[in-house]
Amino acid sequence: MKSLLEVENLKKYFEHRGGMFRATEYLKAVDDVSFEIKKGETFGLVGESGCGKSTCGKTILKLHQPTAGSIRYDGVDISGFSRKQMLPYRRKMTITYQDPFGSLDPRMTVGDIISEPMEVHKLYGREERENKVMEITELVGLTAEQVSRYPHEFSGGQRQRIGIARSLALDPEFIVADEPVSALDVSIQAQIINLLYDLQKELDLTYLFIAHDLAVVKHICERIAVMYLGKVVEIADKKELFRNPMHPYTKALMSSVPIPNPHRRTEQIILTGDVPSPVNPPPGCHFHNRCPSAMERCSAEEPELVEVEKDHFVSCHLY
Repeated sequence: MKSLLEVENLKKYFEHRGGMFRATEYLKAVDDVSFEIKKGETFGLVGESGCGKSTCGKTILKLHQPTAGSIRYDGVDISGFSRKQMLPYRRKMTITYQDPFGSLDPRMTVGDIISEPMEVHKLYGREERENKVMEITELVGLTAEQVSRYPHEFSGGQRQRIGIARSLALDPEFIVADEPVSALDVSIQAQIINLLYDLQKELDLTYLFIAHDLAVVKHICERIAVMYLGKVVEIADKKELFRNPMHPYTKALMSSVPIPNPHRRTEQIILTGDVPSPVNPPPGCHFHNRCPSAMERCSAEEPELVEVEKDHFVSCHLY
């Protein structure tokens, strides 16, 4: 399949001021990340909280200006584009936020929330806009009567449907789904995941699906990248990653996933130590101070992301 998005050596550093008499430091939220997303697929990005997943997604959309690296969308490098140059791409690339409560303006009705992107981009006349809002609300499982209501009148799952509807308002090709189900009950999570899946088939969408729940990622994604402390440590097809995780960090993540079978037991890998600060990450491999397989080389030399097996990339000195 054709690649819709190619991210190469992407970096996003934030200035971090420690005090009046201390030099400016940099928080390395995304540190030299590379991957590609094929048109029509759901690409998963997983890792612990604070590893840089959401920042990576927002940087790809140019909601954060990248510090270095390239972002190629449909063959065009957009990493250096100005706000004006990005305007046509804002219609093609949208986002669904994690928090269904905080991401919606409580003073706006559902209809206003969904139609606002159309007004910003000056799309359609008033009547066409209203018809488009009705079409989208029906598409995400809401009713015409709910268009005039306010966000506080809805449940968490319904609010997330409103957020998804807003992201569809401009007929996008690519959506960053930033942990869209993490704030929802398990039963509601299944509804939203199924909705995203159905919308993808119906509208030919491409997703970057960000999550920390491996069970959710296993259900919806085709390929998965694992992030640790701003870096991608493993990329593989979903079946291959769950069958044969190679990086010690990925193995630890997989061992923590409950198996709904009382006759199958897996040994859980308990990682020692705390997650290092992204302001001052360890030298060499960022994971070496918590890794059960660490060697002397790991603390001195940073491993490269290499293809160990067909379409299975790992960043580890074990390989």
